[in-house]
Amino acid sequence: MKWQRWAIPASGLPVVAFLAWGLTRDPHTIPSPLPGKPAPGFALQTLAGDSLRLSDLKGQVVLVNFWASWCLACRAEHPVLIEAAKRYRDQGLRVVGVAYQDSRDDARAWIAERGGDWPIVLDVGSHTAINYGLFGVPETFFIGRDGRILYKQIGPLDKEVIDRWVPKLLAAAPGTAGVSGTGAPADTFAEGRSAGHVRVSPEFPTTGGTVRPK
Repeated sequence: MKWQRWAIPASGLPVVAFLAWGLTRDPHTIPSPLPGKPAPGFALQTLAGDSLRLSDLKGQVVLVNFWASWCLACRAEHPVLIEAAKRYRDQGLRVVGVAYQDSRDDARAWIAERGGDWPIVLDVGSHTAINYGLFGVPETFFIGRDGRILYKQIGPLDKEVIDRWVPKLLAAAPGTAGVSGTGAPADTFAEGRSAGHVRVSPEFPTTGGTVRPK
């Protein structure tokens, strides 16, 4: 019967429609599921050869900044990180730089030229980047005192973003993320994007984006 020949294809139409819709989506705009969730732990080697665990910073406000020496946009945000580290260090802010798809020598030379006294760790194999759902650099994760990611910034940081989030997270009571009670941001568990930033992967270069030179 004709209806029997069409029964199986018809039953698959919702799936086909869903897949077709998915192919029209820009993967750059898909929100991260991490804000509001515990920050993925890591144990990585620093440029100095020491080992750093994210758990070593438990109870503190942490900015985990993914960057690379080949990243042009990272140059723009670096002075902002230097100022934030200097301004909020005594209040308990900790910055951790994660060198993404970079060499120890290149990362060390870049920091030596531009400054920055926070620990830089090497993400060999990009396992940490994968756990954080990284698509490109720079990206920064704001972690509250309870270890949850409160905010994710896609693209270079600016002073406005730092001043909007860091003081509120630092003001939160010990053992809390700042989601409720003192110091709670009104728009917690958020994701932001730098105006005009093109987030691309080093494997898929595009004109005007943050790409790794071959």
